[in-house]
Amino acid sequence: MNKTYTVKPDRPGVFSYCSVLQEGDYVELGKEAVERIVKCRDYLDNKISRTSEPLYGITTGFGSLCNISIGADDLEQLQRNLVMSHACGVGERVPDHIVKLMMLLKVQSLSYGNSGVQLATVQRLLDFYNNDIVPVVYRQGSLGASGDLAPLANMCLPLIGLGEVVYKGRTMPAADVLVQMGWKPLQLKSKEGLALLNGTQFMLAHGLWSLYRSHNLNIAARYIAAMSLDAFDGRIEPFGEQVNCVRHHRGQIQITTDIRAILSDSQIIAQHKVHVQDPYSFRCIPQVHGAVLDTIYHCMNVFDNEVSAPTDNPTIFPDDDLIVSAGNFHGEPIAMPMDFLAIAMTELANISERRIYKLVSGTRGLPSFLVAKPGLNSGFMIAQYAAASVLNQSKGLCWPCSCDSIPSSQGQEDHVSMGANSATKLLQVVDNTTRVLGIELMTAAQALEFRRPLKSSTRIERVFENFRSHVPFIDSDCVMSPLIDKAVKFVEEWR
Repeated sequence: MNKTYTVKPDRPGVFSYCSVLQEGDYVELGKEAVERIVKCRDYLDNKISRTSEPLYGITTGFGSLCNISIGADDLEQLQRNLVMSHACGVGERVPDHIVKLMMLLKVQSLSYGNSGVQLATVQRLLDFYNNDIVPVVYRQGSLGASGDLAPLANMCLPLIGLGEVVYKGRTMPAADVLVQMGWKPLQLKSKEGLALLNGTQFMLAHGLWSLYRSHNLNIAARYIAAMSLDAFDGRIEPFGEQVNCVRHHRGQIQITTDIRAILSDSQIIAQHKVHVQDPYSFRCIPQVHGAVLDTIYHCMNVFDNEVSAPTDNPTIFPDDDLIVSAGNFHGEPIAMPMDFLAIAMTELANISERRIYKLVSGTRGLPSFLVAKPGLNSGFMIAQYAAASVLNQSKGLCWPCSCDSIPSSQGQEDHVSMGANSATKLLQVVDNTTRVLGIELMTAAQALEFRRPLKSSTRIERVFENFRSHVPFIDSDCVMSPLIDKAVKFVEEWR
C-alpha cells in the first residue's frame, strides 16, 4: 500500500476513488465519519424501541410489502432475508476493480451518518477492500431505481458469510475466506440490509470509472488528432483563437488552445499548403472534440454530487428526529448523463475513424493504405475495417436506456431509471473508443513517417518516439492484431 486515504463525510472529489483504486491506497474511516455512523445507529435503536409507528423497511416489509409489519424478534432475520432474496444478479461477472470501486463508494455513502448501519458493517467493507477480497458480482439484474438491488446484494452476501469472493487469484466461497481471516459473519441489525442494497453504487462505479477514462481519453485524443492532422498535411487556421472564441463554447476553446500548443513548432504544419480546405474530420476537431469535452465537464459535476451523498432509503436525520422514506436511490440523475456520455464518446470514436479512413485513402501524397508497395501489401486496409466495426457496435449502444421504464414490485416501483444498463453499456463504449483511438494513433504514426525528413512538433515527436518503442513501422504486411493490441494499451494507459 502506498499511503492511507481517510473517508470523511464531505465531498471527496469526483475522481478521488479512481485514484485511490489505481494507487493501491489503504483506506480507513475518519473520526467524524465514525462519530456520525455511531450516532445514527444509536438514534435508530432508540427510535425503534420508543415508537409504534411503522418505519418502512425497518419494521415493515419491502416494496409492495410495505404495509406488512414485522415483529421485533424478526427484524434481524428480515434484513438477512433481504440480502439473500435480492441476490439475483445474472450474466457476466463485473470486473474486480469495478467491484472494489463499488465498495469504496458504498462506504462513502454510509459515512454521512444518514443510513443507520453499525460501525462494524462499514468497517467490514473496508476490511474486504484493504485485504483485496473482492465479492463476485454480476453485470445484469438492476433496474437502477430502488438502488442497484441485485448487484449490491451479491456484493454484500460475503459480509454475512454467503456468496463467493475472489481472493489471491481464486474464486472461492466467502465463508472459507472469513475463516481464513478469523472473521465472523456479520449479524445485520434492523435497516442494515436495506442500507446496503439501496443506493446507486453499481451504476456509480461503472459510470465514474468510465468518466475517469473518458477524461483521459479526451486528452489522448487531442495528441492523436494533432498527429493525424500533421500526417495529413492539414491546415492550422481552423484552430485559430479568434474563430473559435467567437462561438464561446468552453470545450471548443480548450481543444483549440491545446492543439495550437501541441503543434506550435511543427515543420509540417508550418509549410505552405496547396489545398484550401481540410475535410470535416480534421477541420472540425475543435467543434466535435470540444463538444465531447463539454459533456465530460457536465458529467463531472453530476457525478461529484452523487459521490458526495447518501443514496439509500429511508434517510435518517438524527438531529431532526426524522426518518424519511423517499427516492434518493433513483438512478435517473446519473442515468441520463451516462447515456449522454456514451453518445459523446461514440462521437469521439466516430470522427477518429473518419481520420483513419482519410489517412489510408492514398491522398495528400500518402501511399494507398500507408505501405510503400500497395497491391502486393494491403497495409492498413483492414485496420480501418476493424475501427469501423468497433464503431458500429458503439453506435448501436447509443440508444438511451434511461428513456425506458418497466414497472416492478406489483406496481409500487412503477418508474425505474434502467441506469444500470446505461452504466454497463457506457463502459463498453469507452472500451470501444479506446480501440478506435489506438488504431488512429497507429495509423497516424505510420503516415507521419512518409513526411520525413520533415519533423512534427516537439510534443508530437516525443509521443511518436515513445509509441515506436511499443509499435514499429509497418514496412510490409504482417499480423496486425498484436500490434493493434499494443497500440490500444498505449492509449489506455495515457495519463
